[in-house]
Amino acid sequence: GFFLPQVLNEKKLQEVDSLWKEFETPEKANKIVKLKHFEKFQDTTEALAASTALVEGKLSKNLKKILKKIVAKDAHEQLAVADAKLGGVIKDKLNLSCIHSPMVTELMRGIRSQIEGLITGLPSREMAAMCLGLAHSLSRYKLKFSPDKVDTMIIQAISLLDDLDKELNNYIMRCREWYGWHFPELGKIITDNLAYCKCVRKVGDRSNFAASDVSDILPEEIEEDVKAAAEISMGTEVSEEDINNIIHLCDQVIEISEYRTQLYDYLKNRMMAIAPNLTIMVGELVGARLIAHAGSLLNLAKHPASTVQLLGAEKALFRALKTKRDTPKFGLIYHASLVGQSNTKNKGKISRMLAAKTALTIRYDALGENTSAEMGAENRLKVETRLRLLEERGIRRISGTGKALARTDKYQNKSEVKIFDPSGDSTLPAVSKKRKIQEVEEQGTEVAVKAKKFKAEMKEDTTVDDEPVKKKKKKKDKEKQAEEEEVRSEERPTSPTVELGCLATCVALLLHYGLFIATFICLQNTEKKKKKKKKMKDEDED
Repeated sequence: GFFLPQVLNEKKLQEVDSLWKEFETPEKANKIVKLKHFEKFQDTTEALAASTALVEGKLSKNLKKILKKIVAKDAHEQLAVADAKLGGVIKDKLNLSCIHSPMVTELMRGIRSQIEGLITGLPSREMAAMCLGLAHSLSRYKLKFSPDKVDTMIIQAISLLDDLDKELNNYIMRCREWYGWHFPELGKIITDNLAYCKCVRKVGDRSNFAASDVSDILPEEIEEDVKAAAEISMGTEVSEEDINNIIHLCDQVIEISEYRTQLYDYLKNRMMAIAPNLTIMVGELVGARLIAHAGSLLNLAKHPASTVQLLGAEKALFRALKTKRDTPKFGLIYHASLVGQSNTKNKGKISRMLAAKTALTIRYDALGENTSAEMGAENRLKVETRLRLLEERGIRRISGTGKALARTDKYQNKSEVKIFDPSGDSTLPAVSKKRKIQEVEEQGTEVAVKAKKFKAEMKEDTTVDDEPVKKKKKKKDKEKQAEEEEVRSEERPTSPTVELGCLATCVALLLHYGLFIATFICLQNTEKKKKKKKKMKDEDED
């Protein structure tokens, strides 16, 4: 029932962290709160109705009567509520001041722990049984939307269909490999997996193909090829026990194939009943995978068209964003028939338009009251028309009249001013001014270095010649020395002019004929001077 307690000591409620200590025993709890009113439920149905109303934040009729009768008299008091939404409803309808805080939550927890001591006349066994029954009823009420939410069946069906495809593929490959040791030619002749398993199951050993009739499984031409190959087969002989095990495996493959066909029909009918417009747009399998990926049809309806387009390609999207590359253009919607019909160039455009129309149909299926499939058919027709235009005429302009074709090439402004091309003026190889200046500077530095060396040598010669001879010589020697001094006196005034002339000629030759010739002439002059010096030394020694 409805239990309405009254707080006796509000000062102790201010310490929220230590409030639980006041409800350790029933005696302590009675000092904090006391029973003001208790309204018992008549049956479990009434208890369930009151509980569901409180869970949904609504004000039931019985609770409204109690609050008007008991609480409305004491207008100055506040009503503590555990649900803020319910407090707002009470304040609007009954004009009562309500409070919701952590203190109220702790107080409710303490009252719930000592409810048996606060309410007298309720045995513990009956209390536990009533709580258990009400909990079961409340859980059933909360789950009452699950039978109506039939998209759960679609999620389970498409997951089971994918698992069956994987298992069926494994079984068929195992059967082909196993029986291939006995009759390897049969696998190349019969490409259909189900027909292969049916033939193996019906015939067994390859020697029985000649006498058996498999016309109900295979066409006549293939049947003749199988019988001819069985007579000249290169396979090994196997025992009867091996053949029996292979036949059991074929039975499993045939049963799973039949169940898969039945499950696919069930999924198709369920999709047409729940989301007919989505089924018309993208097909049963793609629509079911979109619902399973989103979790439910309602969750899928909340996604925008851009998200619907990329559902199933999240890894590729995040990888592209991380590496700063182009993002993917489609996810699960790539397997839709409309995207498959378009060529590679238009797949991105068609997938974008299909995702936009599919998002509209999903919202119509999830939230619309009408269950017709007219909207899906209209949107599919629009996408097909757009695809036809792209395939036949290329890209068309959407804005304006829509008749003119859109320009795909880049616009380049052509200038009317003619520009003179100087590339054909000169045939000589162009040398940069900077390089010329560097060459002249290098040549000048080399000439200056050599001129300095030449001056230093000439100074050494003059110092050697000017030193007086201290030794006493004979008259003949003195006469020879006087003659040599006369010769030197004649040569000395000409030596500076010769030096300057050599330098001038070197510079001129450097500018006209290059560095090599100038250096060669300088070397000749120095060699001549060295010869003269040697002659003079020899004469002095004599």
